[in-house]
Amino acid sequence: MDSFEINKVIAAILMVALIIIGIGKLSNIIFHVEKPETPGYSVDVEQPVLASSQSIPKATEEKVDMATFMALGDPVLGEKVFKKCAACHSIVKGGKNNIGPALYNVVGRKVGVVSDYKYSKALLGYEKEWTFEELNGYLLKPAKWIKGTKMAFAGLRKEKDRASVILYLNQNSDTPMQLP
Repeated sequence: MDSFEINKVIAAILMVALIIIGIGKLSNIIFHVEKPETPGYSVDVEQPVLASSQSIPKATEEKVDMATFMALGDPVLGEKVFKKCAACHSIVKGGKNNIGPALYNVVGRKVGVVSDYKYSKALLGYEKEWTFEELNGYLLKPAKWIKGTKMAFAGLRKEKDRASVILYLNQNSDTPMQLP
């Protein structure tokens, strides 16, 4: 192969590259597309009734039938699901506080009253009791239920898991509350 043939091959490669670039530029001129002001699309999502009723602000929330909700639960499943909580909370009688407060006797107890635990200002000012309804809302998404809480847990999305954990917490008490 002499230098003349090499020059022809290189010229052919360069010509193909220039034609491809030229076609791209020409098509941009012919087919002008205006870009939207905000990229992407908004998607409206409808949430299930029980899950959405607890994530709506309290002034407009719908009432959940707690008897039906608690019937979904199983304390054995609640013990398994509680293992996620056990990384930060103890559930045994006389158990010490860990990253989070001890949860023995929590159902029916006033929010933020464990004496040797440092609660966030949001929980100290909440002034309610841990009822079945309050626990359901809090376990769904703690940071949304009580804004300013320092509990960094994403929440339990499944209703059966929340009901089961609440039943398990209720069992771990000196005087369990009567189910609705």
